[in-house]
Amino acid sequence: MSAIKGSCLCKAVTFSVDAEFEHSPEACHCQQCRKQTGGFFISVNIRKRDMRLRGDAHVVWYQSSQEVERGFCGRCGSTLFWQPLKKDYEWVGVSASLFDSPLSLKMAKHTFVSEQGSYYDIADGVSQHPRYGIVVAKGATERPKQDVLGQLC
Repeated sequence: MSAIKGSCLCKAVTFSVDAEFEHSPEACHCQQCRKQTGGFFISVNIRKRDMRLRGDAHVVWYQSSQEVERGFCGRCGSTLFWQPLKKDYEWVGVSASLFDSPLSLKMAKHTFVSEQGSYYDIADGVSQHPRYGIVVAKGATERPKQDVLGQLC
């Protein structure tokens, strides 16, 4: 397998992934992701050991909650990464928009749809979760108030 490459807008931060993706992309519609990206955040979870990062001096990390930090390029402002603040956590969410080549994977799910913006609809037929991990039945008018995993964004 050849490495899959990506970069931020200004190319100060580049990376390659040296392994097959184990997860499909996911879209997060929480308010924090929408404010950071100007839309919603579509990311792919990659094992940190499989990613080779260059230009990491340009990556700025912002702790957006007690559980999570978000990485962006300090030069051009591109949204780069999302990761929980868990010791020894082996995954990082990489913005799907950063990859230089089309991904062969399709989106697996929409999360935090209970916080989605009022200015768009989700109509792609992919499963929707009010927070993280609970599926909303098609046609449901009410969403659960909270789930067992809590808010991760």
